[in-house]
Amino acid sequence: MYPKLMFAVGVVFLLSGCTPAVKVEPPEEPIEINLNVKIDHEIRVKVEKDIDELLSENGELF
Repeated sequence: MYPKLMFAVGVVFLLSGCTPAVKVEPPEEPIEINLNVKIDHEIRVKVEKDIDELLSENGELF
């Protein structure tokens, strides 16, 4: 019985040494997000309105 007890104690010690440790730490430097976005929606709307007006005035173009 003594060898079984020693084996069980040894297994407990081995398994307790393998417990995973997860640490959640904030970064030391701030997070930087670069957004390079080109916004040209306003220009397209103006051009589309101008084309609509041109086509309504001169319907025989197309």
